Amino acid sequence: MNILVAADGSPYTLHMADYLAAHPTWRDPGNTFTVMTVVPSVMGRAAAMFDKTTLDEYYHDEAETVVKPLREAFAARGLKARYQSLVGQPAEEITRFAAQGSFDLIVMGSHGHSAFGNMVLGSVASKVLAQCKVPVLLVR
Repeated sequence: MNILVAADGSPYTLHMADYLAAHPTWRDPGNTFTVMTVVPSVMGRAAAMFDKTTLDEYYHDEAETVVKPLREAFAARGLKARYQSLVGQPAEEITRFAAQGSFDLIVMGSHGHSAFGNMVLGSVASKVLAQCKVPVLLVR
């Protein structure tokens, strides 16, 4: 199974690593994991204030803040993964990447906001569920 693990750096992200390591289904040697994070893009006038190198360094540093603890957590739990970071709107990028990568499953953490909170604020998980054709497993 080709599994995409969408990470945002929240405590739920490390909880996903614990969940995957604890269940024999996910530890099957036939499974492949790709851990990805999406750094929201700096918009408009703010982006224009910086040169491309500075913006690229910012995006890299932000992605590494999310990915580094997961890289360590996966290694400590004996899980092998590839790592990917993208820049853009998280839900849209996760959905696009999942479709292009022929993933069988997306695993994401859910912050567990109330229905009202999701309605007012929206959530990446809710948007991915609504937009994506790939099955999504939410870990809380």
